[in-house]
Amino acid sequence: MVIPQHVALILDGNGRWAKKRGLPRTMGHKEGCVTVEKTVEIAARMGIRYLTVYGFSTENWKRSSDEVGALMQLFRFYMVRLLKIASANNVRVKMIGDRTRFDRDIIEGINRLESETKDNMGLTFVIAVNYGGRDEIRRAAKRLAQDCAAGKVDADQIDEATFASYLDTADMPDPDLLIRTSGELRLSNYLLWQLAYTEIVVTDCLWPDFNKEELEKAIVQYNRRERRFGGVKG
Repeated sequence: MVIPQHVALILDGNGRWAKKRGLPRTMGHKEGCVTVEKTVEIAARMGIRYLTVYGFSTENWKRSSDEVGALMQLFRFYMVRLLKIASANNVRVKMIGDRTRFDRDIIEGINRLESETKDNMGLTFVIAVNYGGRDEIRRAAKRLAQDCAAGKVDADQIDEATFASYLDTADMPDPDLLIRTSGELRLSNYLLWQLAYTEIVVTDCLWPDFNKEELEKAIVQYNRRERRFGGVKG
């Protein structure tokens, strides 16, 4: 079985998982964080080189202040745990998205995670926080326009590779496989540039219930598909 080099995940269903059990939504998010931890370790052992998860979108700020506040507290707690997990599994941690909106201590925690794991040579675990695909493209276009205006880039020489070098994922390969949990059939503004030719697998499993078996089933589906350059069968 071919193991995809880069797997992207949309972690959906935390709220529904909690509702089914008569629990508050925050308990679903907490259990979802535990599943993230387990999935990082499983992916590292399987030989996946990049694992990217949608942790907190630009749209998530629209949720209730109580839920956003609880998510921020969870983020603070699990950043500390993640540093231990990364060290134990030789994992490099990278954050993508606009981190400037977070409180100073969270920004410092993100910077510490990246700095203290930068020399790890195993799985690269990428967390999209305050991330939106359109926002990423907007930010990239703005920086590219500024460099063009400054004479650093010739506008006539801009190609896809040039533009991609301004994205948050500039040093990473595009995902081979996207897995979305809870049965939803949409991209939700996630990695819009990078997913152009990615294979997509949707499972009805709610994210807190996701496990090694679910990941393996998705990779089996990935292996059954006939992939051609440019995403076109010929």
